Amino acid sequence: MNIFKNWQDQESSVGRHLLFLVLGALIFPISIPALLVILLPQVDKKIGMGSFFIGKGNIIIGILFIFLGGVLAFWTIFPQIKLASGTPFPMLPTKRLLIVGPFKYCRNPMTLGTLMAYAGIAVIVGSVASLLFVVLFAMVLTAYIKLVEEKELELRFGTEYVDYKKVTPFIIHVRFASVKKK
Repeated sequence: MNIFKNWQDQESSVGRHLLFLVLGALIFPISIPALLVILLPQVDKKIGMGSFFIGKGNIIIGILFIFLGGVLAFWTIFPQIKLASGTPFPMLPTKRLLIVGPFKYCRNPMTLGTLMAYAGIAVIVGSVASLLFVVLFAMVLTAYIKLVEEKELELRFGTEYVDYKKVTPFIIHVRFASVKKK
């Protein structure tokens, strides 16, 4: 875990920030969607799995998820760079704990947005293998966050993170209005 603290304490150049952002752009918004659209539907065909594409409903739901998820995921990047002098990548972590913007509503808004966008892609394509990949990716990512990232955030930010964790949900923030009895 000390490696994360060391990464946080390192000074990073603008060039290094840009390098990691470009690498991330090649993986998350390009490579994984290509996998969902091109390769995994072929897996469905190979194993004789039919598509669940039924028309405009898939397209509307998929676009809605991609749009909302994409906006949420990208909304998280700018505060990490501008307000916390870091990136979404562990090798160039934020220098300050973010509790504003999307981080005010959930501790992992980038995860939520990314998974929503990937699910939207899988729905548009109508591929069972793509949808199963998104579920598996969500499980692996959640395990990483719970087993590694939360511990390293507590190590780096101490009680500030522990207090934030107590009041801010992991992924989804739902509030129900209380009904007052007369």
